[in-house]
Amino acid sequence: MGLLDGKVVLVTGAGRGIGREFSLAMARAGAKVVVNDLGASTDGTDIEGTPAQEVVKDIEAMGGQAVANFGSVSNPDHAKEMVQQAIDTFGQLDAVVNNAGILRDRMFHKMSLDEWHDVVNVHLNGSFYVSRFAADHFRERETGAYVHMTSTSGLIGNFGQANYAAAKLGIAALSKSIALDLGRYNVRSNCIAPFAWTRMIGTIPITDEVQRQRVERLKEMTPDKIAPMAVYLCSEAAKDVTGQIFAVRNNEIFLMSQNRPLRSLHRGEGWTPETIAEHCIPAFKPNFYALDRSQDVWPWDPV
Repeated sequence: MGLLDGKVVLVTGAGRGIGREFSLAMARAGAKVVVNDLGASTDGTDIEGTPAQEVVKDIEAMGGQAVANFGSVSNPDHAKEMVQQAIDTFGQLDAVVNNAGILRDRMFHKMSLDEWHDVVNVHLNGSFYVSRFAADHFRERETGAYVHMTSTSGLIGNFGQANYAAAKLGIAALSKSIALDLGRYNVRSNCIAPFAWTRMIGTIPITDEVQRQRVERLKEMTPDKIAPMAVYLCSEAAKDVTGQIFAVRNNEIFLMSQNRPLRSLHRGEGWTPETIAEHCIPAFKPNFYALDRSQDVWPWDPV
């Protein structure tokens, strides 16, 4: 018996990288899988083959059941169709893994409007569209699971990724909102911040020795290391886990913090700009967050 026997899982962006490993792992765990992938390049500008169909063949070769979907999550009609395809093909949908994404990295002051909109549309809007169309089915059956891909680029920070970081932090908020709104229907929603070498990560520009060493460390972290957490979160073993953010880094799993007050100051007569400058900010400053990036928070090599 697999953890996902009898389950149907829709995985978006499932043709390559982390999404491919998710699909294969879901199938090994007993799930029937809808393998969605537009077949786009990492920046979303070109179609490069039919990777979704190749993953379906791999799943069928291992004795599993799967169907390909070639829609774009950024198109609400396509998002609705992929959810309906799962229901029409396999009779139900039990879990959604929102993994589809593209990168258009650029320093903020050089980022174009198209680069902003394209990334937000795929990551954030796409996660909303697919999740929203699955929600009615989940509510009707009073069961369901969402797994969303967030990123330390949004949770912590990174250079040249304002579009990606904003979308990924938005996904964390979206996941928490889904967990709150659909909890009464036994529907849960969680996030994974993955560390893995993929096509998208391979587009990171190498500008210095520090960046080169970082990329070499990333190459050690393969996408298959992320899949066990996704399978677990889609399974009934995780029925009491919702509204959480996990990071997976090679053989390490982290439970990530969520925003809470750090400290407070009270002034009975109220505050003025001057007293804020003189009293409040100097008291708060020791607790200010540094302008850290992911590699500052995880300075040690993957283990």
